[in-house]
Amino acid sequence: MSKKVTLLFTLLAGSAVYAQNDSLPIRTLDEVVVTANKIEQKQSSTGKVITVITHAQIEKSNGKTIAQLLNEQAGITVNGALNNAGSVQTVYMRGASAGRTLILMDGIPLNDPSTITNDFDLNLFSINDVERIEVCKGAQSTLYGSDAIAGVINIITVKKDVQKAFNIKGTVSQGSMGTSKNNLQVFGKKNKLTYTARFARLATKGFSSAYDSSGTRNFDNDAYNGTVTNAQLLYQVSPALSLKTFAMYSQYTAGIDAGVFSDDRDYNIHHTSFITGTGFLYKKGPVTITGTYQFSEISRNYRNDSVHKTGTIFEDNAYFGKSQFVELYAGTWLGKGFTLLTGLDYRYHSYNQHYYSVSSYGPYSSSFSDTSMNQKAMYASLIYNSPDKKINIEGGVRYNRHSRYGNNSTYTFNPSYSITNQVKLFASISSGFKAPSLYQLSINDKLEAEKSVNYETGISFQQKKISTRLVYFNRQIKNGIDYNYITYKYFNYLKQTVNGVELELSLTPVEKLTITANYTFLGTEEITQNRVTVKDTITYNYLLRRPKHSFHLTAGLDLAKGLYVSVSGKYAGKRFDIGGYKKADVSLNSYFILGANASYTVNPHVIFFADAQNITNQKFFEVRGFNSIPSFFNAGVTFNW
Repeated sequence: MSKKVTLLFTLLAGSAVYAQNDSLPIRTLDEVVVTANKIEQKQSSTGKVITVITHAQIEKSNGKTIAQLLNEQAGITVNGALNNAGSVQTVYMRGASAGRTLILMDGIPLNDPSTITNDFDLNLFSINDVERIEVCKGAQSTLYGSDAIAGVINIITVKKDVQKAFNIKGTVSQGSMGTSKNNLQVFGKKNKLTYTARFARLATKGFSSAYDSSGTRNFDNDAYNGTVTNAQLLYQVSPALSLKTFAMYSQYTAGIDAGVFSDDRDYNIHHTSFITGTGFLYKKGPVTITGTYQFSEISRNYRNDSVHKTGTIFEDNAYFGKSQFVELYAGTWLGKGFTLLTGLDYRYHSYNQHYYSVSSYGPYSSSFSDTSMNQKAMYASLIYNSPDKKINIEGGVRYNRHSRYGNNSTYTFNPSYSITNQVKLFASISSGFKAPSLYQLSINDKLEAEKSVNYETGISFQQKKISTRLVYFNRQIKNGIDYNYITYKYFNYLKQTVNGVELELSLTPVEKLTITANYTFLGTEEITQNRVTVKDTITYNYLLRRPKHSFHLTAGLDLAKGLYVSVSGKYAGKRFDIGGYKKADVSLNSYFILGANASYTVNPHVIFFADAQNITNQKFFEVRGFNSIPSFFNAGVTFNW
């Protein structure tokens, strides 16, 4: 292991010596969460591994994106988070492949059926729209269905505890590379009606997406311009019944390049997303019933207008996807520590594609007609919390019926035991699945769901000045969906085993100083088609673009009244990336980058902030042939009335 990582561990171990029993740390392991079992509960009452990114942490991250914030968490790599704005954001949780981590918005699954892996583009979110984020690791398919093989990320936008009839909040900031970030929120509560409306914009001149390896080809900068608008209404019909409706419209235009080490000065993507829905919550006595309907449309258009000619004179590639989601579930308190959760959900996806290009060979066009599929599911989970709060057990099953491949099921068993008020042991065995995407089914309609079995065990320790959690996990996939370069079809072939360790720590060694840190280790084995010969089977002891070792550390200090500063460091170990078709994989060097953040609260209405990333201007690559973020600085002010 490198000297930099050794130094970080030394600092971490030294800091732990100062743990006392006074003031509370900023981050604890006992937040109130909803993602574990779809009902509100303390983290201490579940054995699931949940990380909460609080509203306070998000407020101190104004200069970052959601992808960058997630990229700092244990067990998560967001490949592309540190590339140019608008780059593909691929979420790898606990080493799982793309599309194996389910993104939720306020507990509702988000998908893009027009992509190969179905995963939702995090570029379509603004960090200013987020109240908190709950990351629930391990297979969560029993409650959340397809794609939750590695876990779920619940992006929560609903404001709570709103009291005044009218509130307004705005943020204005400027940064390097002509970066401008603006946000305006209006929210309030009047009698039985609670409302929220938000608008956010991010624009930047950016830097070249592709890397000029010769340094002589004068690659241009690739700009980004995006906006997000959303609104929510909540009406309290009676003490027991509330109704809600919501809508979010996101769009961005970003410059992209021709490919690895290859510039293109007029190649852009325009991506739009519209999500809307309605729902209700009925809560009376021992019963809570929740119903939700969500509709979404997504379009992506790639256009090369040929001002800067490459191999293509003109290209227009358009994708359109549509999704619907309906869910009804109930939580029932049975008494004597038992709670029963039962639910039904229905999912519908469709997409089409149209392509047209002109090259030296002449015009070419193709289209992919509307294709669709649906999934129907029922699930149940029995939860037990002992009266003395020492024993917590969850057991659940799910039955899923897919319109194209048939049926499958999943299960969850998750016990935990608190040895003392500070020490808790937990474990789980659970299965997960990923339904093949519409694109994959269009190439091979015999595909079945990818299935996994997950094992997990760990220990957590929490006192007033220190909280820590150590987790070991194992995930096995025997029928993973992979691409066959001989038949040019997707097939159920890949075998993957991941053994990993996550260590999280939060401590307050002295008053007003808080240190948070996390470390992730991935030990992997993947049996798949040889990427060089594409004819034989080979075992790889690494996963593409996912480091074996990663570490993140943040130290925050309240210097004076209203003044907060923090310094952070991120280390990612050596990774491998694809070297090209029928070429050996290429090693990407490890890297360590530094960041800093400061905020000054003038009064409850005005907060100044500044954020710096990659302070030392470290040259590194997350994706072979594409640039990662250079030294970047951003500063601004937030008004709150």
